[in-house]
Amino acid sequence: MIEVDHLTKYYGPSPAIQDVSFTVEKGEILGFLGPNGAGKSTTMRIITGYLPATSGTVYVDGYDVGQNSLEVRRHVGYLPETVPLYTDVTPVDYLNFMGKLKGMNNGAARRARIQEVMEQVRIDDVANKLISKLSKGYRQRVGLAQALLSNPDVLILDEPTVGLDPRQIIEIRELIKSLAEDHTVVLSTHILPEVSMTCSRVIIINRGRLVALDTPVHLAQDVAGGHEQVLVTVRGPQDHVQAALSGLPSVESVKVTPGMDTGSGGTTFEVVTAPQSDLRPKLAQLVVSQNWELLELRSVSLSLEDVFLRVTSTEEPMTEPDTAELYMADEGAAYEEQEIEYQAEADQAAAEAEAAAAAAAAAAPAAPRRPRKGGRR
Repeated sequence: MIEVDHLTKYYGPSPAIQDVSFTVEKGEILGFLGPNGAGKSTTMRIITGYLPATSGTVYVDGYDVGQNSLEVRRHVGYLPETVPLYTDVTPVDYLNFMGKLKGMNNGAARRARIQEVMEQVRIDDVANKLISKLSKGYRQRVGLAQALLSNPDVLILDEPTVGLDPRQIIEIRELIKSLAEDHTVVLSTHILPEVSMTCSRVIIINRGRLVALDTPVHLAQDVAGGHEQVLVTVRGPQDHVQAALSGLPSVESVKVTPGMDTGSGGTTFEVVTAPQSDLRPKLAQLVVSQNWELLELRSVSLSLEDVFLRVTSTEEPMTEPDTAELYMADEGAAYEEQEIEYQAEADQAAAEAEAAAAAAAAAAPAAPRRPRKGGRR
């Protein structure tokens, strides 16, 4: 449904994204993650046709965004990070206006669809209140209703749950899951648990480059390098327990996990083992053989937050273009000089216009004076 191939975007001489490639299948919910300034919003804006790419291609439902921008927009619903709303109208009037812009010319069908999406995003109870009087969460949902209005094949949602309370976040999460039945969804958010519970695959972008692409489970396995991590809670002498656990074959490290005390005198140890070494039976046997009390034993995997922090921790700088075909080294200075020239020309034109107006006023004949009432004729 979406094909992004070697996408690159420069703002002046500065790179925003470089050589980004990925695909999104029909009916898939793709999580799009990255630190602030990583290039997420830029990529989304290019997919929607809002911004042109410097190089590379994007296809949406078979249409080239660069060559068929209007056709692409008919297939895409877009919720930007900052929702553009007309605050002096009501949600129903705003959606009616947006529906006309989207080519929904059948009035009865348009009104029916407006009512449907308002109920979907739970704004039907404020349909006739001014948007300026709505909370941030309600405004966010009005923007989401606008994205859904034309029932597009593709939904690009940039931070759709910003400003929502926990109950509203759960409602929007369930809504997004249900949308995958008929839509392809690209979802950007900083609430990583939402991605784990909602998205089938995850893209992580850092400093303009794609650094990870897979399911959340596979990403955790890849980042962990295949190592197994087990939490063991034992009631026994801490130093002796730690030494005994460390002595087992295939155990690579054992450390006490702070803040994991069960309140019953037990200590929790984080045991990291070699790849593909399930040592849980041996760990249990060791604890029992030493007459210690085993309170808990469970495998754990990296969370999406752990994966995110590890793959975005690089300090590698963004690279400048290798060739001069994009921007010359001194082009930034050239832009600044050009702006100065334009401003000087505008100032000169304004001064000439003022001088011409003053000259015309001075050359105009004085208007005849009207006699005062009651005066001499």
